[in-house]
Amino acid sequence: MPLLTNEYTDATALTTDFAKKIITILDTAIAEKGQASLIVSGGNTPKPLFAELAQADIDWSKVIISLADDRWVEVTDDASNDKLVREHLLVKHAAAATFISLKQDMADANDAVVICEQALAAVTLPFDVLILGMGEDGHTASLFPCSAQLQAGLDMHSGHTYIAVSPTTAPHQRMSLTLPALLNANNIFLHLTGASKKAVIAQALLTSPVQMPIKAIIDHADVNLMWAP
Repeated sequence: MPLLTNEYTDATALTTDFAKKIITILDTAIAEKGQASLIVSGGNTPKPLFAELAQADIDWSKVIISLADDRWVEVTDDASNDKLVREHLLVKHAAAATFISLKQDMADANDAVVICEQALAAVTLPFDVLILGMGEDGHTASLFPCSAQLQAGLDMHSGHTYIAVSPTTAPHQRMSLTLPALLNANNIFLHLTGASKKAVIAQALLTSPVQMPIKAIIDHADVNLMWAP
């Protein structure tokens, strides 16, 4: 499937245009079906985008927000994507949105997969907007090339929307959407900044999903690359 590349002169221009695209999609979904869904990723890159979205004057009470993945740490931990979203996105106007957290009380993420899948039932599928990031190793969400769970996470017939992942090259156990769940979205965006990430995505296009899992997304769906230096 094609990688639809949107390049901007700088991160500020990217953020402004990207936020407009997302708001238009969410607004349309609310008008057409009474609900919209926004699945986001963590890291520093989306923080300015979250701040821009939080100020948008739409009916956030009809928007459900959740995460593509999260580290299995307390939601007060600085490594938590849950904390990131609460502090940077679920503020101002967007504070009215419904948030589906991935983190549960279980010590082992494997024991929480069913609970996470039940919580996702509140979302009308497909997702309206999915925003992915990508690591230098080509991982996306928490589908890591180093993990023993990768094949299960990439299995299009697993019947699961979440998988517990234990990467060997990164800290913390994770909870992640599986490949079929990630693909169940009307609008998939890959949000990257910097020359190094552009080089990684170019390499990923030439390799296999097992080596660089972001390739699995690109192979199965139209992906909108949002990139700035």
